[in-house]
Amino acid sequence: MIQKPQFGLPPYKSLENDELVARIQTVRDQWGPQLMILGHHYQQDEVIAQADLRGDSYLLSQLAADSSDCRHIAFCGVHFMAETADILANRPEKLAERGGKRVQVYLPDMAAGCSMADMAGIAQIEDAWEQLGEVVDTQDVTPVTYINSAASLKAFVGRHGGIVCTSSNARAALEWSFRRTRRVMFFPDQHLGRNTSLGLNITEAEMPVWDPHADELGGNTEEELLASKVILWKGHCSVHQMFKAEHVAMFRDKYPGIRVLVHPECPQEVFQLADASGSTGHIIKTVEGAPAGSKWVIGTELHLVNRLKDEHPEQEIYFLSPVVCMCATMYRIDLAHLCWTLENMAAGTPVNTIEVDEETAQWSLVALQRMLEVK
Repeated sequence: MIQKPQFGLPPYKSLENDELVARIQTVRDQWGPQLMILGHHYQQDEVIAQADLRGDSYLLSQLAADSSDCRHIAFCGVHFMAETADILANRPEKLAERGGKRVQVYLPDMAAGCSMADMAGIAQIEDAWEQLGEVVDTQDVTPVTYINSAASLKAFVGRHGGIVCTSSNARAALEWSFRRTRRVMFFPDQHLGRNTSLGLNITEAEMPVWDPHADELGGNTEEELLASKVILWKGHCSVHQMFKAEHVAMFRDKYPGIRVLVHPECPQEVFQLADASGSTGHIIKTVEGAPAGSKWVIGTELHLVNRLKDEHPEQEIYFLSPVVCMCATMYRIDLAHLCWTLENMAAGTPVNTIEVDEETAQWSLVALQRMLEVK
């Protein structure tokens, strides 16, 4: 990725939101359909309001990449999302359609990362794979990476016969993997891997956790690895990790008849107590399809829960944790960063551009295409 110095940003911080919105709109008017602003569901409301499309990370990347007019993507999300947008928008067939001209992708704030993705670095994954190979035949292990991971991990998976998954197709990805090999190595989110595997009747004893900071074998014995079916990575989402079983009990006691709806990145004890679970998109559709008077307590990112509450006043909607829990890195992108990025783009002085190197993009695309084949 390429990061340009943020020398011009401070003056934007002093501007009122109304002026920032007006200046953003000026750039949008100037560039028309050549510019797409993408907003992930977890963004601040004022940023979401500027988005041409909002949704889950992969869907947004796919929709923007499939646009015949788009030449610039401002992704209001985090690093791995912007990387995926660059990979999909500039895949060989799309470049050919545009006569070799790339779509430029921008991340308005380069500090917008993902704590979960950061818990699995490519050097750690490669080291774990090498150590694992001393105990089991890695030709009989399929690596599976959650889409919430760096492009380098997606490329690793692509090179080693593995697959990318989302929270909505994790089960299908694991089933695909087990048709090919005896074992799976799942990273970076242990909770999504564990919750999905339990649904496939894989026992906890068959799911050792690999700690990249342990001295040897991820903190496991050879016997534990030999008995494994799914090797989980010791990583988690800092937002969903906050939800506890006692929070579920508290809301059930206080609001009889309330239904608990959670994301599968939640810990096992919360996931198993929930009435329903699913991806961000599934959570939204569940609430949208519920009758008036429904009571929900939702275990996912705070901005999304509050937005659902505002959009569905006919229902009672609560946030599962008594502690304010938001994605701090998602929260970093604001109107000032977005305006600064767009005006620099329009002036021909691009900042915060994201460009995945050719080899990494090639192998990442292989893993992503496998994901599409099993959805």
